[in-house]
Amino acid sequence: MAPTVPLVHDLSIKDLANSSDIKTIPSQFNFVTDPKGLISESLPIVDFSLLVSDIADQRSQALSDLGKACEEWGFFVLINHGIPETLMKSIIETSSEFFDLPMDERRRYEAKSASDPIKAGAGTANGSNHKVFLWRDFMKSYVHPHFHCPDKPQHLRDIVFEYSEKCRWVVRKLLQGISENLELKPGSMDEALNLDSCFQLYATNFYPKCPQPDQAIGIPSHTDPGLLTFLIHNGVAGLQIEHNGEWFHTNSPENAILVNTADHLEIFSNGRYKSVKHRAIVNTEKVRVSVVVANGPAPDVVVSPCVDLVQRDGRALYGSMKFIEYVETQLSNRYDGKSNLECIKIQGNQE
Repeated sequence: MAPTVPLVHDLSIKDLANSSDIKTIPSQFNFVTDPKGLISESLPIVDFSLLVSDIADQRSQALSDLGKACEEWGFFVLINHGIPETLMKSIIETSSEFFDLPMDERRRYEAKSASDPIKAGAGTANGSNHKVFLWRDFMKSYVHPHFHCPDKPQHLRDIVFEYSEKCRWVVRKLLQGISENLELKPGSMDEALNLDSCFQLYATNFYPKCPQPDQAIGIPSHTDPGLLTFLIHNGVAGLQIEHNGEWFHTNSPENAILVNTADHLEIFSNGRYKSVKHRAIVNTEKVRVSVVVANGPAPDVVVSPCVDLVQRDGRALYGSMKFIEYVETQLSNRYDGKSNLECIKIQGNQE
């Protein structure tokens, strides 16, 4: 008789993976996937130090690199961004410590609703005819315009506050460059999206070693709400992106940040920049820890295509929706691919 597997809400995925007898994954995790991906040498690189340079030629080249990355890949590797390496290591290490906390402590943050500012758990995905548990533990918290964070482990709040603050500064500079590439009036994107009160979410994911990585998934194919998402990890790669119908592995140099354009940048740009599907795979060899900072418009902003771009294109390709409603809808219907974005697309000509 097969051993009884504890229910996931009674045991974290980390604890389940560390149990002595696990050789195959429990059936509730079955999510058949092919973790193989192509190796890409051409993932764009954007040098942030050149983007903020006073030397015109350098800044012009960086703007060009940023524009091509957003148009052609929807992902890029950001280097020389100025966020201290010590801070990046600290947030990875301290985030990982959250998953070492006793289960009773982590259970304090089990989500009661999609609007909870702090959420922790494991999560599920839609399988072919049933819900499938994901092979990861997570914790998410809203960190701007209002700051929320668990009070344990020690120093997590201070580190998350500092890291998210520095990320916001980098995001504003990137969006300034994106606005220039879109030939918008200075300040018009900031005003339309109320970026002084921008929404920011911090999330950390813990992916244990998995005995059957082709039978489980960390996070299925999905896109992100927001404008730009930042991702760093503990040196163990696991993010794959879809490009021209193929899945590609991503990795980044130490101290670099993986950045992807998200749903609301696609909406605001009236489709010029694409929000790209990506997924997190698991492996048999190493634990993976990632830290994500998602950056969006102010929560109460109703996001629609930029008026100037609609005038150039002749029509809007997307409808309008309040940003926080979009986020919470996606959180409550977790990982259904691009369903939210597809729902807001305007099909055909609307006469």
